[in-house]
Amino acid sequence: MRDHSFAHHILRLHLPVLDWVHGYQKSWVKPDVIAGVTAAAVVLPKAMAYATVAGLPVQVGLYTAFVPMVIYALFGTSKPLSVSTSATLAILTAAALGQVVPGGGAAQLAMATATLTLLVGSILVLAALLRLGFVANFISEPVLTGFKGGIAIVIVLDQLPKLIGLHVVKGSFFHNVSALVAGLPHASVATVVVGVATIAILVALEHFYPKSPAPLIAVACGIAGTALLGLQRYGVGVVGHIPTGLPSLVMPDLLLIEALWPPAVGIALMSFTETIASGRAFVQSGEPVPLPNRELVATGLGNAAGALLGSMPAGGGTSQTAVNRLVGARSQLAELVTAAVTLGTMLLLAPLIGLMPHATLAAVVIVYSVGLLKPADFRSILAVRRTEFVWALVALAGVVLLGTLKGILIAILVSLVALAYQVSDPPVHVLRRKRGTNVFRPVSAQHPDDEAFPGLLLLRPEGRIFFVNASNIAHKIGPLVQDARPQVVALDMRAVFDLEYTALKMLTEAEKRCRERGIAVWLVGLSPEVFAVVKKAPLGKTLGHERMFLNLEQALAAWHGMQKKQDGLRGIVQ
Repeated sequence: MRDHSFAHHILRLHLPVLDWVHGYQKSWVKPDVIAGVTAAAVVLPKAMAYATVAGLPVQVGLYTAFVPMVIYALFGTSKPLSVSTSATLAILTAAALGQVVPGGGAAQLAMATATLTLLVGSILVLAALLRLGFVANFISEPVLTGFKGGIAIVIVLDQLPKLIGLHVVKGSFFHNVSALVAGLPHASVATVVVGVATIAILVALEHFYPKSPAPLIAVACGIAGTALLGLQRYGVGVVGHIPTGLPSLVMPDLLLIEALWPPAVGIALMSFTETIASGRAFVQSGEPVPLPNRELVATGLGNAAGALLGSMPAGGGTSQTAVNRLVGARSQLAELVTAAVTLGTMLLLAPLIGLMPHATLAAVVIVYSVGLLKPADFRSILAVRRTEFVWALVALAGVVLLGTLKGILIAILVSLVALAYQVSDPPVHVLRRKRGTNVFRPVSAQHPDDEAFPGLLLLRPEGRIFFVNASNIAHKIGPLVQDARPQVVALDMRAVFDLEYTALKMLTEAEKRCRERGIAVWLVGLSPEVFAVVKKAPLGKTLGHERMFLNLEQALAAWHGMQKKQDGLRGIVQ
């Protein structure tokens, strides 16, 4: 029985679908179905549009929203994450394919796409085997807050032209804003009416009937309006013709691997970055955080399987995940529903989905994306730490001005630089004892009565001491010793969890200089790891057990003993 239980645990660990199916609740079925169908209304048109951006037939977008979505639902660890393709992946794909098959025929393009997508999947799986998912740990909560806020702005700006019937050539953020403002006089009145009506339906239903499937009703109204009123005659754009049929097997061209692997690395990095950022951004309270290495496996297998069925590179999509979550997705069943709708579209529903106005889709995306920008979250961060607030703003500005990948990478870089600065400049506290207790605390104007011990300088460095910060710590301690002119400098090392070789060597040299000046150096509260390092080094032999103490109370007792001995010697001399 125990072996069976262990085997079942291992199987659930490697096949997450067993885990979420095991804990599935019947009450989740309705919100999952609604979310999956609604997300499909966002995924399908965007996936087809991104396929054309990549220079591929529109049906490739449907294949990308089907195969990777199913594979991710089986192997992924994020409950709401919706997987297909994105604008950035499409642009990178277009650049990669343009290098190897410029002006190629449909067959050549299909093989090149399969090769590229298979490479992306293989790189992601390899990264998982190498346990490189830790990269996701560098995305902090403030960075995620800024990321979501920036994504909200980008999504809304991206959808506004569709909402008012304009065609804007995409460029930088300021270019897009300028083009939108310049095009306002040429907006389609009928398209604006459809968009505003859809927003009104969504807002009214969410306010008065919050449990109703508002997005589905809005989408249905848009399709019905096109079918019954002939909205296209008034200049309202619709999704249009969608080819039907199942994908066929496509084999990669191994001769293209050498040319395609460099861009495949970049696409794989983008896929993982967007996937893990989107997955973590929409985690609800009480839900497990997506596991980075499992996400690498899931997206890698999704791309590898999709490659053989005509898919382009895929990853977690932010806008569709936002819709999926905000509409009410509770589990990966929502992704399977989206995949089922995609399959139905390929086989049966293509003519019906093709009647959906672009303005209706834009309205749904805008309404469910605006909530990602939460000023209250920014205020909360600012109230606690200004540095993290700056990280959030940098992430927001980076996403808005430079795009998702560059924006999040810049935010991570700023986070790492700020963290490196903090690590390189750790505090060194001068300690005093609270009178009548054994509590030692940093010198503070709030505690002027704390007890000092003339001739004994108590110092407490904090954090890891290594080559990056050892010199700064030495520069901080030097003036303190110079001002205090002590007989003994006791370093309380309880807050030091690691002492690197370079730092140990500098400490050894500092102890020697102090000894030559008649100042003794004591070490207090060494952790077992740090004590083992010191004991192996010459410093351990120099100090011996006489100058290393378990705690400050022992060190202070030794100090008092030394004072009494000195007083006794002075008495004998006199």
